[in-house]
Amino acid sequence: MLLQDKLDAFTDGLLKSGAIPKDVVETLFKATADLVASKEAEKALKAGQPAPAFALKDADGNVFDSRKLLAAGPLVLTFYRGVWCPYCNIELKALEEARPLIEAKGASLVALSMQSAPNSRRSARENGLGFPILVDKLGTVADAFGLRFKLSVAVVKIYRDVLKNDLEAYNDDRSWTLPMPARFVVGQDGVIAYAEVNPDFTRRPDPSELFPVLDQLARTRAA
Repeated sequence: MLLQDKLDAFTDGLLKSGAIPKDVVETLFKATADLVASKEAEKALKAGQPAPAFALKDADGNVFDSRKLLAAGPLVLTFYRGVWCPYCNIELKALEEARPLIEAKGASLVALSMQSAPNSRRSARENGLGFPILVDKLGTVADAFGLRFKLSVAVVKIYRDVLKNDLEAYNDDRSWTLPMPARFVVGQDGVIAYAEVNPDFTRRPDPSELFPVLDQLARTRAA
């Protein structure tokens, strides 16, 4: 089953369950539509542009430097919202399933999130991940990629008071900002070879879309 089919099934089940009040669902859907209409996603970096270099720690304090990772092969980056987001967790599991083939094609895979180290450790444990989750404190790297945006007052109230997703606690940050879900492939030359950014958090590209990009990068290296 494709990743988007899994996400659509989750959304359908959530709506049918009635677990979230109708007015809350409508507010969240409107906020998503407003973010799409704002064209914030157009500010994100695109294929053909240089990728910002970074050095971030994982939940255990190990430093991952993008320049060192690129010295070994292409780099697949996924930006996600946090352990509290079921859509993100479904995506992380799908990427973990694809990880062996990604690595077989000579690439490395890392995730970046604004959440704190303990929550990143929980994400890795609960989703059975074999790739690192890097702590992007205050969304510095997400900002450099053009992904970070501020939640509306209405959404903050819903997250905090209704869904009990207190981002101040999850992220150890009071900004109430998040990265738009995004996935990038960076070639060894530091240039973005693939970019997929969607302001609608319920829409995510299938991991299989990465394979042709990684194959092309391999052919380019071999030429």
